[in-house]
Amino acid sequence: MNIWAKLFYRFRKIIKALKLYFIIAGPGLIVMLADNDAGGITTYAVTGAKYKYELLWFILLLLPVAYFVQEMTVRLGAVTKKGHAESIFYGFGPFWGWFSLIDLILTDWLTLVTEFIGMTAALSIFHIPPFITVLVVAIIMFLMVLQGSYWTWEKIAFLFCAFNLVYIPAAFIVNPTVSQVLSGTFIPSIPGGKFSNEIFFFLMANIGTTIAPWMIFFQQSAVVDKGMLEKDIPWGKVDTFVGSTFTVLIAMFCIVTTGTALFGHAGANEIQSAADAAHYFLSHGNNHLGTLLAIGLFDAGFLGAICISLASSWAFGEVFGWAHSLNLKIKEAPWFYITYMFALLTAGGVVLIPNAPLGIITLFVQVLAVTLLPAALVFLLILLNDKKIMGKYANTLTQNIINFTIVGLIIIVSTLYAVTTIFPHIF
Repeated sequence: MNIWAKLFYRFRKIIKALKLYFIIAGPGLIVMLADNDAGGITTYAVTGAKYKYELLWFILLLLPVAYFVQEMTVRLGAVTKKGHAESIFYGFGPFWGWFSLIDLILTDWLTLVTEFIGMTAALSIFHIPPFITVLVVAIIMFLMVLQGSYWTWEKIAFLFCAFNLVYIPAAFIVNPTVSQVLSGTFIPSIPGGKFSNEIFFFLMANIGTTIAPWMIFFQQSAVVDKGMLEKDIPWGKVDTFVGSTFTVLIAMFCIVTTGTALFGHAGANEIQSAADAAHYFLSHGNNHLGTLLAIGLFDAGFLGAICISLASSWAFGEVFGWAHSLNLKIKEAPWFYITYMFALLTAGGVVLIPNAPLGIITLFVQVLAVTLLPAALVFLLILLNDKKIMGKYANTLTQNIINFTIVGLIIIVSTLYAVTTIFPHIF
């Protein structure tokens, strides 16, 4: 009887912990799954088609990178009750505040364009015109934020997060060789055995789609808008780790899918996007796989768009002192909603421009994001080391070693990419 009582007590503790987690869960899980956006899915699809499983090990290494960067935003948001843009203005003054805002708006808007590229390309597979896609998506996204509640928006976002998992069954459909997948995951190698401009491009693109400036701004503002407190930080970290794990797993499943089904096949080298991969499967009779990829691509773009547009609107509100919360109605925060819709409509409009090189734009945006990422990370690290602001939640020595290493490596990779661009034969 005593044993059963202990088991029951432990069971109740687990259930209570799960309930508490599901209350706190949201900002970390959503931002990490939204990280597998249209640009990300395209990057993974092309990576798999070109290199099969050879870069899986690199994707796995990005899990701790994503977690350690994003968990800092949880602590900073819960302690300061300020979004990231406001924290930079408060900590560094107007010059660096404006620098960070312009940096964010540039990358956010360009990334938002890639989300519409992905969504229109995905639905064009089902013969839906791009104009209809842009219009309907903008309407749905606007209706999502009209509820006057962050919690309602978050529940709707969770629904789209679930669709992000379609790449897991897609990988099983193509029946990959497990031993080769495990080898590519745990044994590092460089495709072709040597560095090249192209290899650096894909490494940069994969870093850029795993951790981007908008993610830092989004998660910190979401933590504040949700009303998370210092006591919620441990669960916020769990939420971020769960999200980081899912984002890396989905990325790897996407690479495995295209690597298995496309690598070495005729026409595979011409695959420039996830939409191209879906078209390839449909034209070769694999309707189930093509449909799954198309649905996943649309959902990835939609999920990315709802987060990126909010990151910009929150940042604008923080900098200009406008009311900026999903818990407010349009009359209470008009400029928050105006900037939100302006970003959506202008980014969607770019996709409607005839003959725009949309596939190349998508990949280059990922690279642009990682070249601008070091500045955002440096601001974040300095703020997390300010004990006047963070108190006991400031970075520890171990956290600093890990995070400074991450920032250093990103700066090195960014610099090497710039060098190989200027001197293409240096390697």
